[in-house]
Amino acid sequence: MTNQRVYRMPFASVYPLLVKKVERKGRTKAEVDAVIFWLTGYNEQGLRDQLDQAVDMETFYAQAPQINPNAVKIKGLICGHRVEEIADPLMQKVRWLDKLVDELARGKALDKVLRA
Repeated sequence: MTNQRVYRMPFASVYPLLVKKVERKGRTKAEVDAVIFWLTGYNEQGLRDQLDQAVDMETFYAQAPQINPNAVKIKGLICGHRVEEIADPLMQKVRWLDKLVDELARGKALDKVLRA
């Protein structure tokens, strides 16, 4: 899948997949929201607005209030790529969220996922 194709995907179509992934492992939608809030700076209303407007992934991250400065601490493999080595800043943000949700689904404590 090309980066442009990923960037054009509506975030509203990705979000339920993230929630479904963690719910299968006994985690909650609220925890996914907490991860999104931490990473992007959105609050509940901001996230809801983005979902209602069906913005694409590129717009979702471009309009994010503030990417958490601790996001650079997110390390490891996701889809066979080291997230800390991804050169494209937008793809790195997309993969950061993937990595955080994966960690949540694997049972890692929320405070550890959020690099607290």
